[in-house]
Amino acid sequence: MMLTQPSTKYRAFNPFATSPLTDRQWPSRHIEKAPIWMSTDLRDGNQALIEPMNASKKMRFFQMLVNIGIKEIEVAFPSASDTDFDFVRQLITEHHIPEDVTIEVLTPAREDLIRRTIDAVQGAKRAIIHLYNPVSPAFRRIVFAKSIDEVKQLAVDSTRLIKTLTDARPETAWTFQYSPETFSMTELEVAKEICDAVTEVWQATPERKIIINLPSTVECTTPNIYADQIEWMHRHLAHREATILSVHPHNDRGTAIAAAELAVMAGADRIEGCLFGNGERTGNVDLVTLALNLYTQGISPELDFSDIDAVRQCVEECNQIPVHPRHPYVGDLVHTAFSGSHQDAIKKGFAQQAPDAMWEVPYLPIDPHDIGRNYDAVIRVNSQSGKGGMTYLLEQEYGISMPRRMQIEFSHAVQQYADRSGLEVQASDLYTIFKQAFLDAEHGFAYHAHHVLKQGTSPSTPAHISLHLELLFNGQSRVVQATGHGIHSTGIAAFAQQGIQIEMIDMTEQTIIDHQGRTQYQCIIEARVHGERHFGAGIATEAESAYLQTLCSVVNRYRRQQHPSTNNTIAVAA
Repeated sequence: MMLTQPSTKYRAFNPFATSPLTDRQWPSRHIEKAPIWMSTDLRDGNQALIEPMNASKKMRFFQMLVNIGIKEIEVAFPSASDTDFDFVRQLITEHHIPEDVTIEVLTPAREDLIRRTIDAVQGAKRAIIHLYNPVSPAFRRIVFAKSIDEVKQLAVDSTRLIKTLTDARPETAWTFQYSPETFSMTELEVAKEICDAVTEVWQATPERKIIINLPSTVECTTPNIYADQIEWMHRHLAHREATILSVHPHNDRGTAIAAAELAVMAGADRIEGCLFGNGERTGNVDLVTLALNLYTQGISPELDFSDIDAVRQCVEECNQIPVHPRHPYVGDLVHTAFSGSHQDAIKKGFAQQAPDAMWEVPYLPIDPHDIGRNYDAVIRVNSQSGKGGMTYLLEQEYGISMPRRMQIEFSHAVQQYADRSGLEVQASDLYTIFKQAFLDAEHGFAYHAHHVLKQGTSPSTPAHISLHLELLFNGQSRVVQATGHGIHSTGIAAFAQQGIQIEMIDMTEQTIIDHQGRTQYQCIIEARVHGERHFGAGIATEAESAYLQTLCSVVNRYRRQQHPSTNNTIAVAA
């Protein structure tokens, strides 16, 4: 049964009651430098946890934020609990705050809570006092039953109290921050009127700026509308030159990252958020993603995420919230490609990427090494994968490389395995499949040993040799003697004595480093065996043995794949 759509009970929000922004400038701007970062993990993020952090976890988190390079950290809501109050005191009295870091504390517009908040930061070298009160129509009407003038007066009176209390403590360099909470749902003219009044009471100057923080308390519009709101305030605040314009986006609509980036283009100087987007409801804006996005624009975020996995581990253990495996930049699978076409493009990108060149690897917006991650999980193989990913893993883990046509042949065997198992295919599985397809010789010819006697040399031709070749055929020993010029032609002659005609098409020989760090020789040949084209492979500790193994491999692959009518066409000499 079709249910009635509920859309009629929702009202589209319009922040421009009287003066719409028709000449917006942010769409033509670009982010040119990193904003001021302010972490609210220890306050806003902590309030969002089922089990708030204890003092030791908060201290560990604080030190990690300092190590990253964040210079402004909202450490607590001191009036909310003794735990928060005591943590602020511990930071100050035990001298955990570096010289270049400023702590911030939050207080609502209530006299007793303001006084306790300022008591908490007594003795700090620098501190930001962050005052807020909700100002949107719904809160004015439903929650507080106050008029616009009454809401403004509350903000003004609270600001005046903070100024009086902080002026009496000149040993601390105080910064005042005001947030018209629920700004995202407030008429712009109302928000401006309140912010201007607060700024005048604080007596902000270009030398002693106020922070005006415009939160998307509930994300209720598309990011472009939020950018319009920020640009309007940026252009209309009465004391913009004395203001640090800050934004605090939430993620209710899932577009906090875009909203924050557009807000910077619209004039914002500062961004408040949490690492990996923790926060109430759908979270605060993710500072990690925002910062690392700057690399793709050639801009330094001025934060150190060179060991992103250690940062993630700290956040997960302190918050007890796992980071999603597809989370940008840091998720376990975010640099991983299973798709065949993606793998092929990445493999080719790695092949052409010079160490000091501009980064141009398809599907990888930044180099995983720059954030302390390796390439081990960039390409992984399942039933959706193609030949590029399979051969990339074999080459990375075992040093085995194959020509393109051989890759196609090998990929069919891997595809069959993946389809049967339905599981991810590990590099060790790929090696097992490769070994079974090309190296194993339980049935057919197997190389056992050889000895070469050189009978003369010539400057223009390979040495004339006598080859003593020991083979196994279906487990039975066979010894073959052959002569010729060089090991390559003489080996083919040895198989000709067994009634097997091999015509060489192509051959590659190279040294490889296997997964145990040993140097070995790999030989791959493409040859016609009785007129049919096949590949063979051999790996050994010296080149001649690898080549003779490869001849066995190509013959065995012919025997396995020949048509039923030709099962007995190979004559094995007695």
